[in-house]
Amino acid sequence: MPEVWLSPYILEMDMENQQYIMEERFRADSYRFLSACFCLPKRELFFQENLFKNLTHSLTRTCAEAAVFSSEMEKAFLEADEEELSIEYARLFVGPFELKAPPYGSVYLDGERRVMGDSTMEVIRSYEEAGMVMDKNFKELPDHIAVELEFMYYLIYKEVEALEKSEKEKALAFGETRNRFFNRFISPWIPPFCEKIKETTDNPFYLALADCLSTFITNQSRD
Repeated sequence: MPEVWLSPYILEMDMENQQYIMEERFRADSYRFLSACFCLPKRELFFQENLFKNLTHSLTRTCAEAAVFSSEMEKAFLEADEEELSIEYARLFVGPFELKAPPYGSVYLDGERRVMGDSTMEVIRSYEEAGMVMDKNFKELPDHIAVELEFMYYLIYKEVEALEKSEKEKALAFGETRNRFFNRFISPWIPPFCEKIKETTDNPFYLALADCLSTFITNQSRD
């Protein structure tokens, strides 16, 4: 067998590509774990999934400033009563009366403090164009914070998957969709949403979650 020779340039490019893929995996996981934090808090489920340690590990690689707050989240969650967390979750994000921190993009983007506005329709189209269909059994609105963060995870995951298969055009398309969605539907409303949480709760877990998410999103805006 003849020796296969690769130039240092090719080796360097391959290493840069692998480094990018690894970093994007951590970024995708950061979105996925943050999304899970906006589900109804269940101690058994959260710790069974090792949610906070996984979140801190991912954030350490993508946004070390936010990782400080995810560590605070774990400590606060361990010290909290699960029923109290659930009550505060409902008060902030569910109701049945006025939501203290509505977790829906349209409330902030459409300027009329209402759900299912024009921006929600745009979000639905973004999902459909990316090949996703909302589960009929899913009870939340399409622009719920957890759904949009999960969608960001999906777009990065698909971009990385395409890169690993050397499908560069496909990877570029997912990357462009990711950037458009972030700039249009993530970056503009999540910081004020997090501020709303901090204005209306004194719960240590949700205060740390708001700081964690806002720090992460602000950091992504600079990248």
